[in-house]
Amino acid sequence: MFELINYIRSAYVVMPSINKIIVSLLSCHHTIKRNLLSVAFAIFLAMIHFSANAADQSIAIDYLHGEGDLSGIRLAYRPYHGQITQIDWLGDVDIYWELSVNFWEFGADNQHDTNYALALSPVISKQFAIIANKYPLKWEFGIGVSLINDTTFAGKDIGSHYQFEDRLGLVLEFGEKLQQSFAIRYMHYSNGGLNDKNPGMDFLNLSYAMHF
Repeated sequence: MFELINYIRSAYVVMPSINKIIVSLLSCHHTIKRNLLSVAFAIFLAMIHFSANAADQSIAIDYLHGEGDLSGIRLAYRPYHGQITQIDWLGDVDIYWELSVNFWEFGADNQHDTNYALALSPVISKQFAIIANKYPLKWEFGIGVSLINDTTFAGKDIGSHYQFEDRLGLVLEFGEKLQQSFAIRYMHYSNGGLNDKNPGMDFLNLSYAMHF
C-alpha cells in the first residue's frame, strides 16, 4: 500500500504544468474564490489546449446526486492515461489524471443555493471482469484535491475551501473500439480533519466518458 501511495505522489512530478496550476490556485485563493466560475472555465479550456497533441485523452460529463435536494453537473478532462506496473501485489493497473469543474445546486428551483468546485485527482483502475466477452468491467479508486468556492452550503459549514475528493466506483467500457465508458461512483468530499468543522459531502455519480 505504501508503494502505491508513493507512486501516486511521485506521479505529480510527471505533470509539472498541472502542479504549477494547483500551487498558483492555493497561493491566491482569496482572489479566486470571488470569481471561481470564470477561473474554472479558463483553466479547463487551457488544459485542453495544452494537451491537444497528447496521445490518449478523454472527456467526461457526470450527473451528481447528493443528500436531500443536492445535485450537480461535473465536467472532466483527462489529459493523461498510463499504467502502473511496479507494484507486485497489485499487478498491472491503469492510471489517469482528471481535472474537473463541478457545479452544485441545493434547494428548490426558485430558492436554491449554488456552489462551484475545481478538482484534480489521480485515479487508478483495474479490470476484474468482462461483459459479453467484449466489454471490460473495472473498479476504480482515487484520492484528489479540490478547491470549493463557498464553505457554507447545503445546510453545512464544511470548514475549509480545500477539500479532499475521494472516489470508489465501477466502470464499463463499450463501443466499437472501447472508446466510451459508463461509470457509477460514490464520491466523498471532506477536509480530512484539517479543520474542526468537517461534516463532509457525499454524492452518487453517474458518468459518461469518451476517449479521443
